[in-house]
Amino acid sequence: MKRVAIKMKLLSGLAALSLWFSLNAYSTNALAVELLNSSYDIGRELFSSLNPAFEKQWNEQHPQDKLTIKQSHGGSSKQALAILHGLRADVVTYNQVTDIQVLHDRGNFIPANWQQRLPNNSAPYYSTMAFLVRKNNPKQIRNWDDLVRKDVKLIFPNPRTSGNGRYTYLAAWGAFQQQNPQEPEKVRQQMLRLLQNVEVFDTGGRGATTSFIDRGLGDVLISFESEINNIRKQYGEDHYQVIVPPVNILAEFPVAWVDKNVQKNGTEAAAKAYLNYLYSPAAQQIIVSFNYRVVDKEVMAAQQSRFPATQLFRLEAQFGSWPQVMKTHFNAGGMFEQLLMEGRK
Repeated sequence: MKRVAIKMKLLSGLAALSLWFSLNAYSTNALAVELLNSSYDIGRELFSSLNPAFEKQWNEQHPQDKLTIKQSHGGSSKQALAILHGLRADVVTYNQVTDIQVLHDRGNFIPANWQQRLPNNSAPYYSTMAFLVRKNNPKQIRNWDDLVRKDVKLIFPNPRTSGNGRYTYLAAWGAFQQQNPQEPEKVRQQMLRLLQNVEVFDTGGRGATTSFIDRGLGDVLISFESEINNIRKQYGEDHYQVIVPPVNILAEFPVAWVDKNVQKNGTEAAAKAYLNYLYSPAAQQIIVSFNYRVVDKEVMAAQQSRFPATQLFRLEAQFGSWPQVMKTHFNAGGMFEQLLMEGRK
């Protein structure tokens, strides 16, 4: 009887231990919610500030579903391609519509109406292009016309791989076109000279910064206004100067959750909440602190002194839709490629 009692006690203990391990495993799985945000090359610091704030908010509201956000950064076109090739990103926060649209067009990762699912065509913030020049602006750079002079060398990302680079190219083209609306050949020649002045085409914005700051190449670094101001702050406000040209392009930063991936990952609720958070006053305050222009009118009005006045034109008004732009300028055999080939002759 004693032996049977011991055996029963042992079995009871093993059953309890097994139940503890099962409950612990369930609890661990229930607590682990992880989002992967696939983002553009120069968004690292911004999301390093946004993510902890949202994690805190989510974890206070969902104590049983602890959230962690991870990041993947690179040229936005390369990031989109990585998703098409299997990167299980839950959300995308890019700097160009086409790099999100391709997720629908080439894999049905998102629906056709993805831009209608969040306010402002799914763009919670925006920017424009700016020039970073060295102390005292030795080449006296003021506007796009100055960038075609023979004594000026430029650094900006390759439009083939970077939304940043495409916006730079289109901002220059649009400004030249507004000056010469009836002279398309003159505009083309200005763009040819501008591209001939590019000293190096890096694949993304962060690589372009390295070329300009660390390698000392070029007279002018062209990037988003937000990035240019962040670079100046990081590397010394006494060593660099920021120029925002008087005519410029509106660069919206679209976002989306990746339907196919969030369904597989079981992260749909967290992904949607994360992107909606970007529109909140708290997030908009963080975003504007990184020198992005934001859609919250009150936040923007309070921070207006950060942003020089500039005449912003919409890409659609100047060039047509993004698909038209890609076909005309950036696809194989497009205007960008033609100008590069002509410039090498």
